[in-house]
Amino acid sequence: MTATTTTNLLRTAQIENYAVPAFNVHNLETAKAVLEIAEELRSPVLLAATPGTIKYMGEEFLVGLMEAGRKRYNIPFEVHLDHHENIEDIKRLIDAGVRSVMIDASHHPFDENVKIVKEVVEYATKYGVFVEAELGRLSGIEDDMSVDEKDAIYTNPNEAKEFVERTGIHSLAVAIGTAHGLYKGEPKLDLERLKDIRAVVDIPLVLHGGSGLPDTLVRETINMGICKVNIATELKNAFVGGLKDYFIEHPDENDPRKYFKDAITELKQVAADKIAMCKSAQRA
Repeated sequence: MTATTTTNLLRTAQIENYAVPAFNVHNLETAKAVLEIAEELRSPVLLAATPGTIKYMGEEFLVGLMEAGRKRYNIPFEVHLDHHENIEDIKRLIDAGVRSVMIDASHHPFDENVKIVKEVVEYATKYGVFVEAELGRLSGIEDDMSVDEKDAIYTNPNEAKEFVERTGIHSLAVAIGTAHGLYKGEPKLDLERLKDIRAVVDIPLVLHGGSGLPDTLVRETINMGICKVNIATELKNAFVGGLKDYFIEHPDENDPRKYFKDAITELKQVAADKIAMCKSAQRA
């Protein structure tokens, strides 16, 4: 089985010192907007879909969108399952054609996390599917999952090495002080911890909670080994903001082909900014 697109994307980013932005999308409009701006800027991207997005869109529509996108857009991209916890759901989506998945068992004890992730890797390997997993826990809200700051756990470098070796995952999401959602104060990342993880783990490293981080800080993490950055909240806020502004000016509009226009424009601007932040433009 040949290497998957996501494997190639992240390995190339790792070698060439940039990151692939993973944008959480929720419907046709947000997915098309990301792919359109990525094609314009010649950037590889991942379209991230949480369990809530799958439930909202439907598995068949997600796979159909993925296949249509491959025909329409001349850039390397992949649809990536983000923060999925149910093994059977992941297997079913792999069977349906999804080729990039994240199994999040980070809320379990270490050995149970390893066991769950290993089962997904063993199944995914048969189909050449890329697998990401997480060690440590980010605070904040992602889909229906909520983690208080007091329950956040940073990734232990020694455990990270063992985790990668025992599971066979293709990328590791690390907890170094980022959070899901927007930050309440100035974010402080444990860059020394990231350096220690990079020293003992050679697979691509992933930074979740990319919304609201200063560009300079994200680029510093990229220089230290991060090669995938997840963006969700800023995209949603931009899309909703554009939609609200349009209806303030056009309260009687009832045509979605018109009222989505400003929302799409605002989302594209945020996506373009994040592509620049990740240094992924002109890499496709």
